[in-house]
Amino acid sequence: MRTYLVFLARCFRLSFVGDRRYYTWMFALTVFVLLGINAWCRQFVQGLATTGMTDQVSWGFYIANFTFLVGMAAAAVMLVIPVYIFRNRELHDLVIFGELFAVAAIIMAMLFVTADLGRPERFHHLLLRFNFPTSMLTWDVVVLNGYLLLNLHICGYLVYCAYRRRPPSRIFYIPFVFVAIVWAISIHTVTAFLYSGLGGRPFWNSAVVAPRFLASAFAAGPAFLILTLSVLQRFTGYDVPRKAFLTLRTTVAIALTINMFLLGSEAFTEFYTDSAHGASAHYLFLGLHGHSALVPWIWSAIALNLVAMALLYLPISRRLAVLQVACVMLIVGIWIEKGMGLIVPAFIPTPLGEIVEYVPTLNEILVTLGIWALGLLIYTILVRITVPVLAGRLTHDQAFSAATASGGGAAGPVRGQHAAGGAAGAHAS
Repeated sequence: MRTYLVFLARCFRLSFVGDRRYYTWMFALTVFVLLGINAWCRQFVQGLATTGMTDQVSWGFYIANFTFLVGMAAAAVMLVIPVYIFRNRELHDLVIFGELFAVAAIIMAMLFVTADLGRPERFHHLLLRFNFPTSMLTWDVVVLNGYLLLNLHICGYLVYCAYRRRPPSRIFYIPFVFVAIVWAISIHTVTAFLYSGLGGRPFWNSAVVAPRFLASAFAAGPAFLILTLSVLQRFTGYDVPRKAFLTLRTTVAIALTINMFLLGSEAFTEFYTDSAHGASAHYLFLGLHGHSALVPWIWSAIALNLVAMALLYLPISRRLAVLQVACVMLIVGIWIEKGMGLIVPAFIPTPLGEIVEYVPTLNEILVTLGIWALGLLIYTILVRITVPVLAGRLTHDQAFSAATASGGGAAGPVRGQHAAGGAAGAHAS
């Protein structure tokens, strides 16, 4: 216990140490976090009237980001599968970065739900009426919190074993890894069922919603990991195997293709049948009775995704710079398509035929930026702690040296210095 407490103290100290770039990045995130807290306090005092949501459109920017982030968290499994099922040794340590992002993404998702509650201090009413197992919202609470605990255990245990320079015991984490694989799929499936199970919103009443959620998640999540690993390789000297980028590139390309196919299938069903229930789809893609606020956004998202997909299938995307551009494009495209392009149109028109368009307010945007900044702040700290441990520069038998504490790769490139055979190096046998 004493060694573990010392480990936590050293990690806490390390999170405050870095070079100028690290301090600049953390300062900028902190500023946005404080702006977000101020905006949320204003919303807490004045109510949801500070947002653009109305009686007609009761879910907006917050739930859109929640939906997107649940998928990003679930996508961590796309690194776990090739490592633990196909025994890809070269990607062992990289799994930790994916699971660390899952932790940050789940925290952000829960914060967005909290922000969407008009009276968050009355959350206990939900617990008193925990309608399990009939309520899909109850299932969502269970799977999100369970997935958070699973990833915290897996990451914490592997990093601590690397810190102690000892191989991890398979019995303490391998069963949790396979449970996490199933759990990752379940968190996004249950979230999809939240929408498709609402009979009064025909735009969501489709069996394709859950598969489309998973496909978009398995495209955007690994794309974000590619960007993360690129930053680590450039600014910390952490040696990322080229095979990792190529494996993730293949995953992203296939998942994005499936997502675009499912989107096309839904569009065909809505427009070819031309039923009365297609009004929301008409509003989203073509506009409805002169209202077309989301039309430029959804077509921009489709264009970004198509260009990104074309780049991923071309050999030129083997170049890291091109791959990064494609990843940024598809992340933005999927955020629009799966966020505002999925949530808002279901409320327009209302069951009474009213058309009330939704535009997020400045206060909503500030709260959203604050939550994203907090999530990135948490993820940055987790990665800042993990890299020196995996590299063997921070272990229980070493002093807290300047080389260990240096940020931005000042300690030189990290090549093959995987403590204890890597955080997960001993489990492949």
